[in-house]
Amino acid sequence: MVTKEMISKQLPYCLEGTKFTNLGEVYEGKVRENYTVGDRRIIVISDRLSAFDRIITKLPFKGQVLNQMATFWFEKTKDIVGNHMIETPDPNAIVVKECSALPVEMVVRGYITGVTSTSAWYNYEKGVRNFCGNMLPEGLKKNQKFDKPILTPSTKAAHGGHDVSVSKEEILAEGKLNEEDFDYMADVAMKLYNRGVEIAIKQGIILVDTKYEFGKTKDGEIILIDEIHTPDSSRFWFADEYQKRFEAGETQKKIDKEYVREWLADQGFIGEGEVPEVPDEIRIEASRRYIEAYELITGQKFMAEVGDPLPRIEKNLQKYIQ
Repeated sequence: MVTKEMISKQLPYCLEGTKFTNLGEVYEGKVRENYTVGDRRIIVISDRLSAFDRIITKLPFKGQVLNQMATFWFEKTKDIVGNHMIETPDPNAIVVKECSALPVEMVVRGYITGVTSTSAWYNYEKGVRNFCGNMLPEGLKKNQKFDKPILTPSTKAAHGGHDVSVSKEEILAEGKLNEEDFDYMADVAMKLYNRGVEIAIKQGIILVDTKYEFGKTKDGEIILIDEIHTPDSSRFWFADEYQKRFEAGETQKKIDKEYVREWLADQGFIGEGEVPEVPDEIRIEASRRYIEAYELITGQKFMAEVGDPLPRIEKNLQKYIQ
């Protein structure tokens, strides 16, 4: 069992990055480092936390949580759509099929909530009623459940840029996807979301909203890439407290990075200007919530060791070193 004391001791050992020079061509994302050789990619998941499209801080064990949780969900959804996973040689690393990432994220929302400029509630509060092609009725309250989930696609920003919520029509007009691929991804995204909702609720958890990323293999097959249903890409609430808190207009009890987003927003930061320094107590609590999310949703105990993860990662990736 990973305690708060263990999380605190891990603060100096957070995985900032890897910078391997012998694993192939490297591309660094906000959280992941990608090493590519031929038709194979090694992804190392760091402990970096991004919010509002910026790197905010590092959280102990976060990369391991994301990797192990995504692995769990890839297995649970592979009957709906193929995914890029080949193997997971290390708690912080996954080996995947190389493919071309498609430039649109499929965001599915079951509830109206959020504090970012791309969120449904942020836009609704500002008077937007046609959100990404979805006509929203008057009188909705924050955290209210939609009659049925809505799809709100987002363009994938270049490194350092901001994602933008868009409609199907805008995506087709800009030539980012053809209609056949868009419709396939939209259909798959809804099926993945429904599967996530179904599995999470059995554990007493609401999958509020989430995003999916897709890529095309060299054979033209569209598959699921990146991650799925992790606290980085999804919001989770506790089901037993949802109705009471909603009726009282209270904040939902949550287990995702919205906790950090809200702390940042309270400091006046929603993506522009200098990133505030996140206190250790916020980092520890955020890490605890990530681990809690993993354990509650997968039903598995999270196992980790205090110390620098880099030597272990290097050892476990030995067979891929050129």
